[in-house]
Amino acid sequence: MPNYRVEFAKEILGVPFTIGSVAIMRARDPERARRAAEIRFARQHGLGDWRELADLATVAERL
Repeated sequence: MPNYRVEFAKEILGVPFTIGSVAIMRARDPERARRAAEIRFARQHGLGDWRELADLATVAERL
């Protein structure tokens, strides 16, 4: 199974600023990796939902 890194960013005046990232070691597909990272990011920051702190979540496959 591939590894993924999901970056969370806040968009200000149309420019994304990365505020954090989460590494997902195993996921079947990018969508599952994104969902797992959203939950982990929210828990790490003590939030109910990741969108309270970020606007964007982008997934990149790691080798």
